[in-house]
Amino acid sequence: MKQSPVFDRLTALADPIRARLLLILERHELTVGELRAALQLPQSTVSRHLRALADGGWVVSREDGTSNRYRMTARELDPGARKLWLSIRDDVSSMATAARDVERVRGVIAARHTASQRFFASSAGQWDRLREELFGSRTELYPLLGLLDARAVVGDLGCGAGHLAEAMAPFVTRVVAVDESSAMLRAARARLVAFENVDFRQGTLEALPVDEGELDVALLSLVLHYIAEPSVALINVSRALKRGGKLLLVDMLPHDRSEYRETMGHLWQGFSHQQLDRWTTDAGLVDFRAHALPAAPTAKGPTLFVASCIKA
Repeated sequence: MKQSPVFDRLTALADPIRARLLLILERHELTVGELRAALQLPQSTVSRHLRALADGGWVVSREDGTSNRYRMTARELDPGARKLWLSIRDDVSSMATAARDVERVRGVIAARHTASQRFFASSAGQWDRLREELFGSRTELYPLLGLLDARAVVGDLGCGAGHLAEAMAPFVTRVVAVDESSAMLRAARARLVAFENVDFRQGTLEALPVDEGELDVALLSLVLHYIAEPSVALINVSRALKRGGKLLLVDMLPHDRSEYRETMGHLWQGFSHQQLDRWTTDAGLVDFRAHALPAAPTAKGPTLFVASCIKA
């Protein structure tokens, strides 16, 4: 005759060590070694009780490198087990051994923090290099794309090969990618083939193929210095923005690299903040702000800036 599940549950909780383990694992996710330190028991004893609890569905584990981390979430238990645990949890908490477990667990968690601090203390001077080796350069900037309004329509005006459109597309409703070069648009389409919310359009900033008030955000990244009449282009960009929409502009501060005119077709040797403030004001944009960007250690070009303003 098959035994009722309630007796299996009672058997699992009848051992004080298992009850202490559950009390700890309801609050923390710990390894066998950390539990051994908290309960001050042999590792074999802790492992044996964890196996019994896992077999009964009381705890779950996940791999973390070479270790397993264990936890118990009361709300994930089946209703009978959850009701039983809640009925005895206060009594288990009142055990003297359980109170000492809590103090030792604090020490275990503090040791984790200390280990992290030792790493940063020894690696502070190398942290930038280590982070770049692990995750690539400027990874701290990509999460900021999550600040974009998910409902926004963003214009990547002068999109080139589509690097920025690719970064923004997962975070917004639609990206309107505009470029004058058919070759650049082909490259952008190939890069963004997986995204259905990117609208490619061929055209210039002087004759922008975007409807009036179509965009929530307009982005001009390293584009304006190729434009013969930036003031006219900014008027067109302003027309394409909704009221309250934002223009974000990245370009170069004034520089003396006149060879860029010959080698890369630049028409302007950078822009001053005062110049752009005047042009954007004339285009009906307000709240102009501009900041120079820190140069990457390997950068050889002029200093970049980012400027923003809002459609009045």
